[in-house]
Amino acid sequence: MGMTRRALLGSAIATAVGAGTAAAIGSNSAAATGSGTASAVGSGAEAADTPLLWREFRRTPFTHPQIPYIGRAGCHGGAVHLPRRPAVADVRDFGAVADGTADSAPAINRAIAAAGRAGGGTVTIPPGTFRIDDVIRLDRSNVILKGAGSGRTTLYATKNLTELIGVYGSRYGGDKSGWSWAGGLIWLAPKARWASLVAAIRAKAWPFEGWTGNRRDEWRPLTAVAPARRGSWTITVSDASSLRPGALVLLRLADDADHTLLQHMCGGGPGPEAYSWDDKTKLTSYVPYEWPVRIARVRGRKVTLERPLPLDVRPEWTPQLSAHVEELTGSGVEGLTLESVETPQQPHLLDKGHNGVVLQCAYDCWVDDVTVRHVDNGFGLVSASACTLRRTRVTGRGSHHPYFCREGSHDNLIEDFTIEERTGPAPSNTQLHGINVEGLSSYNVWSRGDMRMGTFDSHRGLPFANVRTDITVNNNGRHGGDASAGPLFGARFTHWNIRVTNARAGLVRIDGVAPYSATVGIDEVREFDQIDVPDFTGDLHTRLELYGSPHAVRPRNLHAAQRAL
Repeated sequence: MGMTRRALLGSAIATAVGAGTAAAIGSNSAAATGSGTASAVGSGAEAADTPLLWREFRRTPFTHPQIPYIGRAGCHGGAVHLPRRPAVADVRDFGAVADGTADSAPAINRAIAAAGRAGGGTVTIPPGTFRIDDVIRLDRSNVILKGAGSGRTTLYATKNLTELIGVYGSRYGGDKSGWSWAGGLIWLAPKARWASLVAAIRAKAWPFEGWTGNRRDEWRPLTAVAPARRGSWTITVSDASSLRPGALVLLRLADDADHTLLQHMCGGGPGPEAYSWDDKTKLTSYVPYEWPVRIARVRGRKVTLERPLPLDVRPEWTPQLSAHVEELTGSGVEGLTLESVETPQQPHLLDKGHNGVVLQCAYDCWVDDVTVRHVDNGFGLVSASACTLRRTRVTGRGSHHPYFCREGSHDNLIEDFTIEERTGPAPSNTQLHGINVEGLSSYNVWSRGDMRMGTFDSHRGLPFANVRTDITVNNNGRHGGDASAGPLFGARFTHWNIRVTNARAGLVRIDGVAPYSATVGIDEVREFDQIDVPDFTGDLHTRLELYGSPHAVRPRNLHAAQRAL
C-alpha cells in the first residue's frame, strides 16, 4: 500500500543530498483557507485531526509554500544529546568562593581561559552562590561552563552592562539603549569579536553586530554560487579550491534595485511587488542576507551543505560564499541560575543591561538547564545560528525581552522554555514582548513552551520561515519594531498547536496578516489590544486548519514530527 512516511522522507533526503535538489517539487499554488483534514496517506488511514497541511508537507518537505523545513534546527542538527567534555577546571582552583560576597568573576573567566588554552573541556562550578561583578565571557570554542544545576548553583550579578562597558547607543540614532537588545552578563562570543564590539561601544562608534564585523565589510569572497532552488542541499560553485568539509561559510545574497530578494522572502506575487521598500531604511540595512552553514562534502565544484538552502539562489542577487569573523563553536552553559540584583524595570528601550545569557557569532553552541532572574532581557541570539536553548526559564521582576532573536540569527532551537509571571507589577512606560524574532532571522523554532506572560513578538525587520509549536501562552505582551524596519512577517511562519489562555488573537492567529503562512490547531481567539493589519495587499495565500482544536491536532509538535521523519 505504498511507502511508509519514514521511508518516503528518508528517500527524499537521500535524493536531495545526492542530487542537490528537493526530493519532490509539489505545486506552489496556495490552497484555499479551510479546515480540511487528511484521510489516507502512506500505509494506513490518518486520524481526522491530522491537518491537510501535514499530508502536503510530507510530500514536499523542503519546498512547501507555507511550512518551512526546520527538522535540522539547533545545535548539531537538533541533536537530542548535547556534547559532553571532560572536566578540566574547577572555578574554586582559580579563586572563586561560594560565599555570595567575594567577586568571583575574575576567577571564573580565568578558568574559562585555561580551558580554552587546553583545547577545550568543562569548567565546573559547584553548588552555592557566587557573586560576579563583571561579565562572564565564554569566548573560547569547545568550552562548557557547567554548574551543579539551576536550583543549586547561582551567579549573583551586582552590576549592569552600562556600568561594566559603557553607554550603548543605537546605530539608527535617538536616545535608545543598545543594551535593550544586545549583550549579556554571560556572553558567549568569540574572543576577537567580543573585543571589537566592546571597543566600538566605548568609542561610541555604534557597531553592526553580525558575522562580518562592526562595519559589515570585514569579510572576503570565497567563490560565486550558481543558481539553485530553495530546498536544495547541493550547490555548484565557480571555484571550490578554498572549501573543505566541516568548514563554516556564509552564503551571502544581496538585493537588487527592485528589491526582488525581499519580495522572495515574502513569498513573491502582487502584494510584495506593490509594497514600498525604498523607505524601509532599517530593513535594507540588514541586507545582504547572510546565512552561516557548514560544508558537508565537496566533489569537484559540487558542494553539499548540512542544511537545505533557505531561499532561492538567483544571479541578480550576486550569490557567493564568503569568509566571516571567527565563530564560537562547540561551547555551552549548563546547570546554573544567573540572578541580577533586583532593580526596577527601566522605561522602554532605556535598559541598563541587567541582561541574562547571549550567544553572538556562535554556531553549534547551547544553553541547557539555565534560569535567569530579575533581568532586563533574558536569553538572546544575536547573529547566532544552529544553537540550542533547552530547559531555560525567565523569572523575577519582569523582562523587556524574555527571549530575543535578531540581527540575522538562523536555524536555532529554543525548546522546553518557561516565562514565569512577573513577581511585581510592571512600572509605567515599560514594555513586555515575549519570544522575539526580527532582522531577517529565519528557520528558528520555539517548541514546548510555557509562557505565563508575553506574546509571539515578530518585531518587524522581515523575519521569515520561523515556527512556534506546542506552546501555552497567556497572550498579554505587545510587539515592537520601527516602521522603517518593514514587514512584521515574511513567508512560511507557522504556528502549530498553540493554547491561548486569554483568548487574544494578536500575533498568534496570523492567517490574516502573514503571507504564505500557516496557523494550525490554536484556540478560538478574538482581536483586542494591539491589532495589526496586513503589510501586503491582496491574497496572502495563508492557511488556517483545526481552528479551535489545539488539543486535537496531530502531530502535536511540528518540530518533533519533522525531526522524527
